[in-house]
Amino acid sequence: MRYGVGATLAFLSELGALAGLAFWGFTVPSGGAARVLLGVGLPAAAAVLWGLFAAPRAVVRVPVLVVATKVAVQGGAVAALAVAGQPWFALALGAAAAVGQALTATSSPPGGGPTRSGPEPRPEGEPPTG
Repeated sequence: MRYGVGATLAFLSELGALAGLAFWGFTVPSGGAARVLLGVGLPAAAAVLWGLFAAPRAVVRVPVLVVATKVAVQGGAVAALAVAGQPWFALALGAAAAVGQALTATSSPPGGGPTRSGPEPRPEGEPPTG
């Protein structure tokens, strides 16, 4: 159960990080085009980085890049919210991210959790099951 709570909290904080980056982007004191570019582009870039390096089924799985990506995306979102005048949201996001990561790092997923390899390949010539 502890892992499930941590995974849920971590996932919600990841979504909150994307929302925080978008909020900051749309509230920068630049012109309209820059706001749209930052408000859409920054969370999109963060999501691509997360998918490449930090997701459970990441394309590139190097431990230092996992940590660096998580710190950059979630830490950047906390900083962005603080700069945008939302210190309580920044504090809540930082706490949720820290607790979610701590709970998932110190407990085991039920049933072994997600794998990067997917299902076992079937032997050549065998019909698919199911």
